[in-house]
Amino acid sequence: MRPVDLRSDTVTKPTPAMRAVIGAAEVGDDVHGDDPTVECLQDRVADLLGQEAALFVPSGTMANQLAVRAVSEPGDELIIDETTHSYNYETGGLAALSGVSVALLHGERGIFGPAEMEAAVRPDDVHSPRSRMVVVENTNNRGGGSIWPVQQVAEIRAVADRHKLHLHLDGARLMNACVARGLRATDYTRHADSVSLCFSKGLGAPVGSVIAGRRPFIDRTRRFRKMFGGAMRQAGILAAAALYGLDNNIERLDEDHRNARRLAEAIADMPGIRLDPATVETNIVIFELDPPHTDAARFVAGLHERGVWTLAMGPRKVRAVTHLDVSAEEIDRAISVFRDMCAATAA
Repeated sequence: MRPVDLRSDTVTKPTPAMRAVIGAAEVGDDVHGDDPTVECLQDRVADLLGQEAALFVPSGTMANQLAVRAVSEPGDELIIDETTHSYNYETGGLAALSGVSVALLHGERGIFGPAEMEAAVRPDDVHSPRSRMVVVENTNNRGGGSIWPVQQVAEIRAVADRHKLHLHLDGARLMNACVARGLRATDYTRHADSVSLCFSKGLGAPVGSVIAGRRPFIDRTRRFRKMFGGAMRQAGILAAAALYGLDNNIERLDEDHRNARRLAEAIADMPGIRLDPATVETNIVIFELDPPHTDAARFVAGLHERGVWTLAMGPRKVRAVTHLDVSAEEIDRAISVFRDMCAATAA
């Protein structure tokens, strides 16, 4: 019996139908700009996100780092929440690749307000770094898949405009937010100067993300993509998988959300687990451990031995992520394992 792999929605494998599309993809040389499938994907995503142009890149990390590098100078400062992916999970790339510092905000599950942002903007003074960019991550990973209200993004945009800041939307899981709220991507992206979107999470592709924005911005990111080693040749085989994900795997994200809520509601009352199911808005379930559980790594190891794979997010914090490779029946199996695990620990 295969394990129930809830470590991340990045673990999905291409379906036979997606593999068929990959095998039939028309390709060229994307560095020379003549891979027709990549060009199709970029045009498709630019339209989806309401932006002038888009650029296909290997990863969401590269998309985010390209946005920063394209608009900043060494010594500039980004305004971001302390939970943000580009600060926590991109190996210090902000400092290493762009030489920027960060002003950390302390939002609610990764979502901050205009007043907090306003307070973080540096004065126009020779002694201060220059505030240059604000980053909104939607949905927010460490916030448990939390969804930004559209109005709050609009308010952040207003502050950014007053201070001439670039607003980057890290939309790796943007389509999860849209499906959960019944919104179009442009309801969010019309407030952003640049947007990243990931294909290798809930959309099920094996590789790839995109960054979108105005054409001069994308022209500049194309240069830095080459510099960072992210320019690919016959990338149409990857772009084809991304196109398949856009065509077939957006609306089905609701199934992942339902599975996450079922898991959360089932484990919330188990001994030693602290979780409010109302905080599970999309496909990410994050819970805290209370006594008798004492260590997240040990708890995760115990689940793993029983065939349910999760990740420790801290000394007492655990994350489980639903995705297209996890069925409702497998969620039932995971719930049973959680129940046995908690009962054994409490005994």
